Amino acid sequence: MTNEQTTAADLGVATRVIPCLDVQGGKVVKGVNFENLREMGDPVELARDYYEQGADELTFLDVGASVEQRDTMYDVVRRTAEQVFIPLTVGGGVRSVDDVARLQEVGADKVGVNSAGIARPGLLDEIADRYGAQCLVLSLDIKRSARTASGFVVTTHGGRRETDLDALDWAREAIERGAGELLVNSIDADGTKDGFDLELIGLVRELSSVPVIASGGAGDESHFAPAVRAGADAVLAATVFHSGQIRIDDAKRAMREEGILVR
Repeated sequence: MTNEQTTAADLGVATRVIPCLDVQGGKVVKGVNFENLREMGDPVELARDYYEQGADELTFLDVGASVEQRDTMYDVVRRTAEQVFIPLTVGGGVRSVDDVARLQEVGADKVGVNSAGIARPGLLDEIADRYGAQCLVLSLDIKRSARTASGFVVTTHGGRRETDLDALDWAREAIERGAGELLVNSIDADGTKDGFDLELIGLVRELSSVPVIASGGAGDESHFAPAVRAGADAVLAATVFHSGQIRIDDAKRAMREEGILVR
């Protein structure tokens, strides 16, 4: 079975378009390769705009994750959930099942786990056991590296610190532990607007029994369809949506013209 035969669209499931909002100090920020962050706007206002444009889901990432920032993030999620009626995924600073409970209380539908799961893999089991796989998104910040068998290594701290984990091995283990989705972010492509890392998406698709969300590199409407053909069930972007370079409905139109099923 080829990668193209295993995508959501080919199975009759609509490909999702997901704007990602990196939040720091109550503002949306964005950079290139996770560096040189600049403010892009108010997260609740942007979220409402994306909802009206036809976004299928929203992802918030707390890029500070300090105690003070987390309280700010709870407020952002609560206010967004009051105005936006699509699934919300929140990641950054999720270190316990209690954190998941608090996020669900304020309106999060799913949580993204990255560094804390690497530090303590059992956290994935605990979240999946208590809340179900549908609640748990494994967030993978991946770089190319000659140090691993697959050529890809998992990173933490916004791509600044490389682990010793082969990205594909970690993805397999996370699925076994209960991750219900994989958010695959290419640090090398992040913010470059040169297109998604199609090789990485394809490799993850081959091993994954759960949906794959492609992230990192979107710069043009034409970049989304190749990511889906490579194996993505959903496409996620930030900079091009925040800047207004691409609208959600335009991204969907471009995929629809390529024969990809979207909502």
